[in-house]
Amino acid sequence: MTIENILKKHLIDVIDELYGQKPDKAQISFQKTRKEFEGDLTLVVFPFLKLSRKNPQSTAEEIGASLIQKLALISDYNVIKGFLNLSISNDFWFGFLRDNAFSKDFAYKTVEEGKPILIEFSSPNTNKPLHLGHIRNNLLGDSVSRILEAAGNQVVKLNLVNDRGIHICKSMLAWLRWGDGETPKSSGMKGDHLIGKYYVLFDQHYKEEIAGLVQDGRSEEEAKNEAPLMLEAREMLRKWEQGDEEVRELWSKLNSWTYAGFDETYTRMGVSFHLTQYESQTYLHGKSIVQQGLEKGILFRKEDGSVWADLSKEGLDEKLLLRSDGTSVYMTQDLGTAAERYAKYQPEKMIYVVGNEQNYHFDVLRIVLAKLGYSWASCINHLSYGMVELPDGKMKSREGNVVDADDLMNEMYKTARQKGEELGKVKDSNSNEAKELYQKVSMAALKYFMLKVDPKKKMLFIPEESIDFNGNTGPFIQYTYARIQSLVQKSGIKPDSSAINDKYGILPKEKEIIKLIYTFPEVLDSAAAALSPALIANYAYELAKGFNQFYQEVPVLKEEDVDIRHFRLVLAAFTAETIRSAMALLGIEMPERM
Repeated sequence: MTIENILKKHLIDVIDELYGQKPDKAQISFQKTRKEFEGDLTLVVFPFLKLSRKNPQSTAEEIGASLIQKLALISDYNVIKGFLNLSISNDFWFGFLRDNAFSKDFAYKTVEEGKPILIEFSSPNTNKPLHLGHIRNNLLGDSVSRILEAAGNQVVKLNLVNDRGIHICKSMLAWLRWGDGETPKSSGMKGDHLIGKYYVLFDQHYKEEIAGLVQDGRSEEEAKNEAPLMLEAREMLRKWEQGDEEVRELWSKLNSWTYAGFDETYTRMGVSFHLTQYESQTYLHGKSIVQQGLEKGILFRKEDGSVWADLSKEGLDEKLLLRSDGTSVYMTQDLGTAAERYAKYQPEKMIYVVGNEQNYHFDVLRIVLAKLGYSWASCINHLSYGMVELPDGKMKSREGNVVDADDLMNEMYKTARQKGEELGKVKDSNSNEAKELYQKVSMAALKYFMLKVDPKKKMLFIPEESIDFNGNTGPFIQYTYARIQSLVQKSGIKPDSSAINDKYGILPKEKEIIKLIYTFPEVLDSAAAALSPALIANYAYELAKGFNQFYQEVPVLKEEDVDIRHFRLVLAAFTAETIRSAMALLGIEMPERM
């Protein structure tokens, strides 16, 4: 039970005893005491004035005096303008250290059996490699999964690969036209990069055809629809949905190259899934759901044969679910996928990690499922995140104007190596140790930079700012962790929390660190509720920054009193373990030395 919950429980009784009436729990509000005042927690007493019928100063004094008599937890109190500042006793903080200092992942909760939380992320298209936007998606999904599990939830990580559709046919058609049998082996390219090359090539030739048709007198819209390449790609999609053997064989071959490329990238990112699904296997279920809705009169068919949902009563417009040629759209397959997932897992929530450009899509998905009679539609949650932008604007994958995920990670590694060598980070390491360190540092820089920003906000990615051993960065936090490991090793002492004694007080800087560590479970719960790794990232930074300030001002190895030195080593080791636990929730590994 947290300090706040202990205080709330006793505060209700105290106010009842003092004023003859229990307060509403919602009226009890604790805040961290401002640094300029003595105390750890501050109680706002103004909501209780109707009960006390006294001024704020008197009410706060009476409540403080009564609490300190009843609770050994409180060592002192003071009142400032009607705010009651409470100081928590040193005994409590010593007890917290003794009980938790060497409990691995002390803030993590045991995963309870029950309804799982499904979280879908990554969801790449097989017509191109993963790029910068996918990196934010993957890192968000992976980190949120870790956070939810650490908060006690059963989590199932899902990847739905978009392996069918018109965009896939574009790459297939371009490879047939201009590939001359090229393969990943013959080209020396990763499979996903090779397929992406033909997706860009299709767009280049398609634009040439559009320009020619416009020059012949067509409108731009007519030219886009009548361009021979697009007509051929649509015909290929129709054949695919009809099960054409030749088209399906080509589709399987090219997709297999892409999957192999994706797996390499996922491994390097440290991202994995419990289950990978494929839209080619779920879209038919979606089509059957649409057909059932049509038969029940919930959906309607237009004159051209296309099927739609009328969402005007919900304040939206009409939504296409099947094209006039019978082929499905994204919404169709998402209906089928959601239904299959719910039938299999009976989840508490289904979370989709998808950019905010798709907010409308998920509003429609929930509404259409509800209209079709699926009572669980409300369990669909869209973790909507802001796009990643470059200093020179948005990425456009059709034009090849992307920051490729593999290229980015390579550049991050080169930068980490360059800065590490300049700072002498690996002067006592062999080549394999150096390589492992640079990999950890480069991925920490990338992951931390992506995750420290609130998911809802769009972000500007500037790689050179992320690899810095000072400031709010992953490498700075890694360095702090390694610094503590070195400190403990140099001491020649194995810190033992049971040996801590409370014959001395706690310095303000020591208490700041203990209090920060104490709040970690609360931060974890908040991050799980908000689906926000940013809360964890910025907590880890505050703890690392706080420890560095403590270390500069308070002697550890040079402390002459053996007991005090041992206490500070325990505190240092607990800090390192808490940093490690927090950063693990971001998918970041900590080097033992730097």
